[in-house]
Amino acid sequence: MMIKLLHTAIWVILAALIFYLIYAGISGKITPLVYISIEAIVVEGILLAIFRWRCPLTVVARKYSDSSQANFDIYLPEWLARHNKTIFSILYIIGVALVGWRLLSN
Repeated sequence: MMIKLLHTAIWVILAALIFYLIYAGISGKITPLVYISIEAIVVEGILLAIFRWRCPLTVVARKYSDSSQANFDIYLPEWLARHNKTIFSILYIIGVALVGWRLLSN
């Protein structure tokens, strides 16, 4: 249960950073948090690549569960847990593109 709670808390923070990127790109309010957000998501991507596209917390949680549900290790709806990487990768790319557009247009 603690792994599931920790995993969800980290997911909320990373999702918020991605939505902040989109907001910053739309509003043009480019702050140091934009760069922190980009870096945090890049680090998460590196970790996912190292762990064969699984979150390290999923790897740990797997030791305690044999559930086949995508959300066995996180408090998210099944559909969101299943498509999480695709959805948030697209949103991240949109956010970075918007921020890049703002930076280049100034």
